[in-house]
Amino acid sequence: MKIELRKITDDNVGDLLDLQVTEGQEDYVGSNLDSLATAYICDNNGGRAIPYAIYAGDEMVGFVMYGYLPEAYDDTYGEDCYYLWRFMIDKNHQGKGYGTQAIAQVLDEIRQKPHGAAQHCYTQYEPENIPVKKMYEKLGFEETGEEDDGELIMRMKI
Repeated sequence: MKIELRKITDDNVGDLLDLQVTEGQEDYVGSNLDSLATAYICDNNGGRAIPYAIYAGDEMVGFVMYGYLPEAYDDTYGEDCYYLWRFMIDKNHQGKGYGTQAIAQVLDEIRQKPHGAAQHCYTQYEPENIPVKKMYEKLGFEETGEEDDGELIMRMKI
């Protein structure tokens, strides 16, 4: 089934907060509530965060958020860049290809550089999270050899 990215609204935020990952995945991703708080902070301090609910038909199945991070806001990467920030698929919908579709759609949007000029999109992952590493590689991300707070950094040219 093809997925669709939709804005977070008053009508769907409750469903977003009800999404859960499988046991053991909690350490790999921040909560969706934390993600919305992070988006608010970013948007009010010089960056831009773009959160989406992931839908398969009429059912919310996940969450993804990317950001535009001017170097003046966050100098982690040494350049203005896009950042694949948060991503999760609900435990009842994993293994159906929804994650790969959602990230591919986000990357298509990022390639249009809708929030500012940049040469790269970055992401990070926990070293133990091999499935997400493989998905990111499949979509064109490459290891940088660097880490941030114990997470490995990946980058792709956009």
